[in-house]
Formats: sequence, C-alpha cells, structure tokens
Amino acid sequence: MSRIGKQTVIIPAGTEVNLSGTTLTVKGPKGTLVRNFPGLVTIHIEGKEITFTPNKVGDRTVNALWGTYASHVKNMVIGVNEGYTKKLVLEGVGFKSEVAGTSLNLALGFSHPVKINIPAGITVTAEKNNITVIGIDKELVGTFTASVRSMKKPEPYKGKGFHYNDEVIRRKQGKKAA
Repeated sequence: MSRIGKQTVIIPAGTEVNLSGTTLTVKGPKGTLVRNFPGLVTIHIEGKEITFTPNKVGDRTVNALWGTYASHVKNMVIGVNEGYTKKLVLEGVGFKSEVAGTSLNLALGFSHPVKINIPAGITVTAEKNNITVIGIDKELVGTFTASVRSMKKPEPYKGKGFHYNDEVIRRKQGKKAA
C-alpha cells in the first residue's frame, strides 16, 4: 500500500486542474504543465482536492505507480505556484561559467570550452561561480542541473568541480610527507 498515494493533494487558490482522458493539465500563476498518466491509477478531482485510487488492489506495479502519480501531481501543483530552484557552485582555479543566449558556456580545465544548450522552460543565471537554475517543472530542473554537474563532479581532495549549494563534500587527506 502506498502512503504517499493515500494523501490528498490540495489545489491552492488561483490554480486550475483539468483531467481529460489520461492527460492532466495544471495551470497556475507561473505557467502550465501537461502530463499523461496511463489508466492504472484513477485520478479524482473534487472541489479543491485531488485523490488517487488504484484500479487493481494488491498489484505491486499499480501500488508503486499509485504513489508515483500522486508525487508527480503534487510536484506539478507546487511548480506552477512556487516554482523550483537549484543552485550549483563551481569551485576551482580558472573554472568559469557564463550564459550566452540559450547556451551555458563553461571553462572546466579541458582543452576546449564546454557548451550546454538550455532547454525551453527553465531559466539559468550565472554569477561568478554560482549557477542558478529556475523552472516550474521539477523533473526538467533536476535533470538539467544533474547533467551540468556531471561535466565536472567534485573531487574529494581539493573539492574542485560542481557541487550543489547545500551539498557537503567529504574530503580525503592527501599524501603525507615521509
């Protein structure tokens, strides 16, 4: 049984939720999100609450999707009202980041500059060595931030590379002199 799936999602004021067939549309002050949910879990919209019921009780796959659907809908409602923000910090001598049009240009110590295209729907700002990714789709913001971080993961000796703003990097002790 899914504990997350049993919870109801409250629709805040100024947010409009529509279900047509298997497509759920959420409109809010920050934008609109659309997602397709196959018919394994039934989504009920009653007044200002969204509830979820599985079609097959006791099936492991349906129980897993029950909580997943509830989590996706909750993230959509929060996204169109508040939005999501992820922050990356780039540490290292000579490492630079800048936004040019629809691409993020990075100098990461390679023999060539790294250019990453910014997907539609998110906003990226780069100030000194702090990169901020803002958007209404939690999955898109997280995926883009993770792809940028994977270009230069933090190393444990000096901490050089990308790390999340609130991430703690475990440091290792270097070589000792004889």
